[in-house]
Amino acid sequence: MELMSLLKEKQLSVYQCAKESHVPYSTLSDIVKGKTRIEKCTAETIYKLARTLHVTMEELLIECFREDENVPILKDFEIYKSNICHLVKDKGDMDFIIDILKENQIRAYWERQWYRESFYLLAMVDYLSRENGLPLCNDYEDIRNCTLPEPLYPWDVVLAAKLDDSLDRKEQCLKEAIPEFLRFNIIESEIRNVC
Repeated sequence: MELMSLLKEKQLSVYQCAKESHVPYSTLSDIVKGKTRIEKCTAETIYKLARTLHVTMEELLIECFREDENVPILKDFEIYKSNICHLVKDKGDMDFIIDILKENQIRAYWERQWYRESFYLLAMVDYLSRENGLPLCNDYEDIRNCTLPEPLYPWDVVLAAKLDDSLDRKEQCLKEAIPEFLRFNIIESEIRNVC
């Protein structure tokens, strides 16, 4: 959904939105016409627009990046990661590892060619095994020898980098990445901090 579609959904004209948000009309008009990309706007401009449109800044950026084919993939994968982290929290490390290995979910994802999910699950099992002093399961050596072609950063880091090229959040995240995830080119530094 483009910004214009979002404005129509909220029953606002470009002029009304500019007036309510205190974003200059020319700036908003350029965004709507595609002359200015929203990720190149200041965080303040994005905040004002998000507040006026009653969406979060992240939701606004996601909606405006819809033409970027990677956005749905990243959003879906973030939900998957969150679900796995909640599962670890709910079950506990040992029960999580036992259930995943017993159900052979890692191999099932691999055979479906859901490589990100397979890598993430294997990385989680390997990480939790190391944390609990357990040996690695040898059934997945073939998968451990593979990796994603490009680093897969958390969605909030991708958004921050799009908003401000000067931020070195990607570099910082890379330094803090958990080795078991980094092996697969998945940048993950926190799996325990879930609500």
